[in-house]
Amino acid sequence: LGLMAWSLAAFLCDLMAVLLLFGLIAAHEGARCAYDLFLQNMIKGTSHLSLGQEAIAAAFGVAMRPDDYTFCTYRGHAHTLARGASMEGVLGELMGKQCGLLGGKGGSMHLADVTKGAMGSYAIIGAHLPIAAGAAWSAQYRGTKQVAVCFFGDGTTNIGAFHEALNFAAIWKLPVIFVCENNLYMEYTPIGDVTAVPSPAGDRASAYGLEKIVIDGNDADVVYRAAIKAYDKARAGGEKPVDDGGVPARRGMRRAPLRMAVGRDLSRDVDVFLHHEALAGERPGAVDVL
Repeated sequence: LGLMAWSLAAFLCDLMAVLLLFGLIAAHEGARCAYDLFLQNMIKGTSHLSLGQEAIAAAFGVAMRPDDYTFCTYRGHAHTLARGASMEGVLGELMGKQCGLLGGKGGSMHLADVTKGAMGSYAIIGAHLPIAAGAAWSAQYRGTKQVAVCFFGDGTTNIGAFHEALNFAAIWKLPVIFVCENNLYMEYTPIGDVTAVPSPAGDRASAYGLEKIVIDGNDADVVYRAAIKAYDKARAGGEKPVDDGGVPARRGMRRAPLRMAVGRDLSRDVDVFLHHEALAGERPGAVDVL
């Protein structure tokens, strides 16, 4: 029996590793394809890519139960794919096609597939945090052990809705996990220039009685293990963690195409990127899991 149990555990570990790898590939190739389609003028407007942040979406997606909820920002292509939405549906939506997840009417910033638990991408900064808390409250009331996971960027931590959602989640002990994907920049503003603490989400966790977790958001294994612990704690109704996982500076484009700020000296931005590329192990960005 011991050997069988060990063999089963090894098989499940291998299966999770394969699923995680597939998730990483899907997220990366989906973003690259979106960028190529944009350059061909097949995607109108703008499209927010997440190249370099694939590990977060893939790891949390693999660790979720099928009936859990995902709430993400307008940079939500990878998170939607991680919940099992089809590549055709995602790219079709970006191109405004009828085969898209929403029949081509939502576009890049409003992806959703409720049948997969992908409860929407939100274009308004911070708007989805209270909604995620509400979904968690519903799960708590119904006793389903479902967990709502809310992904957001570092800039969201300076929005009032961030603090309101964390406060309610802590007071009501809601089964919700808040994940801050800190890539160091609020659009074109370095987060450190406008935030008084190094970890924009994690360092504020204690104000709401929450646990601070800082991890390397580019290490898929590390993110997966942190996600499993966070899910277990949320389902048990215990104190929720705030995860601030380091995401090395995102490679590729923030948008397609990348817009440069007029009259801004970009030399410091380049120095910051190269510095974190050289250190690799240091945190050029953060993923805060609350």
